[in-house]
Amino acid sequence: HPTVFPLLTTRLLNTGFVFFVGSLQKGHYRFQFTQFAWTHMALYLIVVQAHFIMNNIFEGMIWFFLPVSLVITNDIFAYVCGITFGRTQLIEISPKKTVEGFLGAWICTIILGFGLTNLLMRSKYFICPVNDLGANIFTGLECEPNPVFIPHTYSLPTMPLPNLTPSSDSPTSTSSWSSSFPTSLTISPMQFHILAMSTFASLIAPFGGFFASGLKRTFNIKDFGDSIPGHGGMTDRMDCQFIMGFFAFMYFQSFIAVYKASVGGVIEMAITGLSAEEQAEVVRGLAKHLVNQGVVGGRVTEWLGENLVLGRGAAAAGAVGGG
Repeated sequence: HPTVFPLLTTRLLNTGFVFFVGSLQKGHYRFQFTQFAWTHMALYLIVVQAHFIMNNIFEGMIWFFLPVSLVITNDIFAYVCGITFGRTQLIEISPKKTVEGFLGAWICTIILGFGLTNLLMRSKYFICPVNDLGANIFTGLECEPNPVFIPHTYSLPTMPLPNLTPSSDSPTSTSSWSSSFPTSLTISPMQFHILAMSTFASLIAPFGGFFASGLKRTFNIKDFGDSIPGHGGMTDRMDCQFIMGFFAFMYFQSFIAVYKASVGGVIEMAITGLSAEEQAEVVRGLAKHLVNQGVVGGRVTEWLGENLVLGRGAAAAGAVGGG
């Protein structure tokens, strides 16, 4: 049950904490607290961040695939721009990182982010929330797209500029010129959101990698693993993805998610959380609203009012007779 699970998790955490404190032994404090720190760091970087990344997948594959692609793109172009024209060292803990590569990768990530977003938005498989775990790109998913994927037309300010055609009033003079620019722009709001996500993937997410580099140097290890020759392990390749996944989740929930109450959920809440009198009041209120909207006739409110009153009277009479 969703209300029991957090309580159970908290109790298990508190139990583990009590056992840890009770197991502390003199002469082993440094080792024990080091293991304690490693455990919680691993939980934060793997379990907690993976939880947010999984939530992104359930909201639509684009919210997983796009942040991951932005980080990979930024990593690639930071390397390319760095070896091409990098001169100034960015941060001491990672000597090969340069300011030029850092900024060049930012620009490239924004440009490619626009193109990738435009491509992914065309597929319902990427933009539809995951309601069926057996669905795939060939099953023909259908859903109502999030408003950020629907193109909008925005008005642009007019900017009168000189025209190359000489004025008829003064053919021999360089008269005032005029030129027309587009007065509107049709674009999906998602293209604006990708600016924020690309900027985060370029300017903030790399510091997750710098943090991992500092952590490895603290414990005098070169890499977290050796499954990828020359590149360490999978964790070494995913160090920037953890912070990006968390940001993508928070950004989606804050600025993009659309919260809609389902009919079944509202009815269940009314049945389980309201008394009979309160439920009757809800029915009367909805009836008045529908009458004002022209959906139903005015007789509905009269009929409901009479029958609800009679219902209360009959219930009261039954209670008296039973007594």
